[in-house]
Amino acid sequence: MRSSDVRKCQTRCQDDVWMDESMNRTARLFQVVFRRVLPLIGALLALILIIAWLSGALTDKVEPGRVERPPASVDDQPTDVVHEVTKDYVEEAVGTLRAASRTEVSAKVLATIRAIHVAAGDLVNAGDLLIELDSDELKARLHQAEQALLAATASRKQAETDFERIRKLKERDVISQTEYDAALARRDVAVAEEARAEQAVQEATVVLSWAEIRAPKAGRVVDRLAEPGDTARPGQPLLVIYDAASLRLEAPVLEHLAVRLKPGDHLDVYIDAVDRRVDAVIDQIVPQADAPSRSFLVKATIPRADDLYEGMFGRLLIPAGKRRHLCLATDAIQKIGQLEFVEVVSEDGTVERRMIRTGRLGMPGRVEVLSGVSAGERVVLRRQPASEGDAR
Repeated sequence: MRSSDVRKCQTRCQDDVWMDESMNRTARLFQVVFRRVLPLIGALLALILIIAWLSGALTDKVEPGRVERPPASVDDQPTDVVHEVTKDYVEEAVGTLRAASRTEVSAKVLATIRAIHVAAGDLVNAGDLLIELDSDELKARLHQAEQALLAATASRKQAETDFERIRKLKERDVISQTEYDAALARRDVAVAEEARAEQAVQEATVVLSWAEIRAPKAGRVVDRLAEPGDTARPGQPLLVIYDAASLRLEAPVLEHLAVRLKPGDHLDVYIDAVDRRVDAVIDQIVPQADAPSRSFLVKATIPRADDLYEGMFGRLLIPAGKRRHLCLATDAIQKIGQLEFVEVVSEDGTVERRMIRTGRLGMPGRVEVLSGVSAGERVVLRRQPASEGDAR
């Protein structure tokens, strides 16, 4: 074979190899592109479908418009009339029962508590022994004062005897005026020392009486703040006593109501714990308004009762005039969630559904209506109609 043919053959072989390599690179490039781009395209299409489905593009739509509902008739259904009533309006002021007479019993001397004869809840009379303190030290002080008084008395007697002798000698001009004045001074000093010793004995006797703590007045023990063995310090409360007959309700009353009240007025107080309404008399109105709440503190005395205690919750019922409102039978109300509806009967006998807003419950089977109906309109009852007495 000639060399030219050989070169041509080599050239063709090289071209074929280059073409194969180019095709392989192109194939690999397409594979990489499909592997990376196709998932992105698929995700984009899925997102477009989800958005279209959420916007309702894939579902049938209802054309806008209004569907006329045929008017309903009353037929033989029971009905009731919306009444307009007038009743006394009462506002409540919540408060707490507190004792007007409250005493904290404490010791007057520093001593160890030997015994406590009462507990929380006990009733005591004025003068009853409540607490005994350790009195050994106080008795010793009293004994010292008594001995000092005996010595002062002896000194006074001796001074008076010496003075009487000096006085007689002075009358005979046996001694000088200076000696007489000195004897007189010694006698006066002895008399004063005896008087001071007597006062010291009285003081020690009074201090010894402080070892027995007695009830200053009649009442109920509501708190016991110490136990035997504790050290009683002057001014530190040991017991708390209040007079059960002095209980009163203390309640903040809004200023527009408080200005109508005066001491001596009678109001009702409702005690929730015992489910009882009692008559109360306004005892005091604090003449200063609380700025944040715009209210006055009103204190109303209540009658004494064994089951009422300090700290209980109560409501002061304050008349606030008369109020007119609509009254509707509860059987006429239909509830859908938090919405309330009634079916109102028109003059032509058809029924119209209306949304209403109710207020407080009144007599059994009736409720206050704030809006939605007018006085004299008839409403359809969904259950058995109320009795004639309830309707009134």
